[in-house]
Amino acid sequence: MTDITAIVEKRQGQRGELLAILQDIQAKYSYLPEEALRVVAQKTGRSLVDVYGVATFYHAFSLKPRGKHLVTCCMGTACHVRGAPKVAEELERQLKVPAGETTTDREFTLETQNCLGGCALGPIVVVDGHYFSSVGTPAVRGILEKAREGLDKVDLASDERAFPVEVACGRCNHSLMNAHDLIDGQPSIWVTASFGDRHGWLRLSSVYGSFEVESQHEVPVDTIVDFFCPHCSAELSGAGPCVACGASMVPMIVRGGGVVQICSRRGCHNHMLDLEGTSAFGEWR
Repeated sequence: MTDITAIVEKRQGQRGELLAILQDIQAKYSYLPEEALRVVAQKTGRSLVDVYGVATFYHAFSLKPRGKHLVTCCMGTACHVRGAPKVAEELERQLKVPAGETTTDREFTLETQNCLGGCALGPIVVVDGHYFSSVGTPAVRGILEKAREGLDKVDLASDERAFPVEVACGRCNHSLMNAHDLIDGQPSIWVTASFGDRHGWLRLSSVYGSFEVESQHEVPVDTIVDFFCPHCSAELSGAGPCVACGASMVPMIVRGGGVVQICSRRGCHNHMLDLEGTSAFGEWR
């Protein structure tokens, strides 16, 4: 597999190289093929056990092909007592697959997870990174239909998922808002971005639910970007891996309480907004 060899050679010597290699393979194939893991073990000099250990530790990685849409039903205690098992059963019935499997048309992959971080809003179902709260069995059909239509279609004027947020650097607490350069009619979020040999400014829409982004340099899709505070130059890091693609999440403090995390991979749909325990997801493109 010459493409796997190229991925390994590209990432060797980098910080956390094994995780980065697996992230790139997952992005390319949407899962981690067994043959690819064997090549990684051979080329990096690691044991196959170690490679599989990392691949199975992170929920973002999959050893089986996933469908176009990833549906996850929370089965944590708070969701369980509010009826999550019945929601999971209804998802299995409508998709005609058990949890952990993919539909025959490769349209949906159904998973369950112990906790998705929105305990006050359970039962929770997440589809392609979009949270649906207080889900009952009658809502399942509508959620799946929305997934088929496209969950990223947001009307900023009427969609309740779209609202402005104000964020700051978690290190120096300086505001990252730029009132001079508006996006979607609101102050933009201003950071410094670096990828490859490129380094420059990047502005994101502060309207949660909007996918507008402006940057000094064009960022290719699937590129992993390092984000920095333009004031103290600290890297905006420290969050865990993205549950969708495994790339690092980029945290920023929300004024008034909470944290917004965006995936560092351009085009990934699995970004999170946590407002004092209330979770939701957004996207940057």
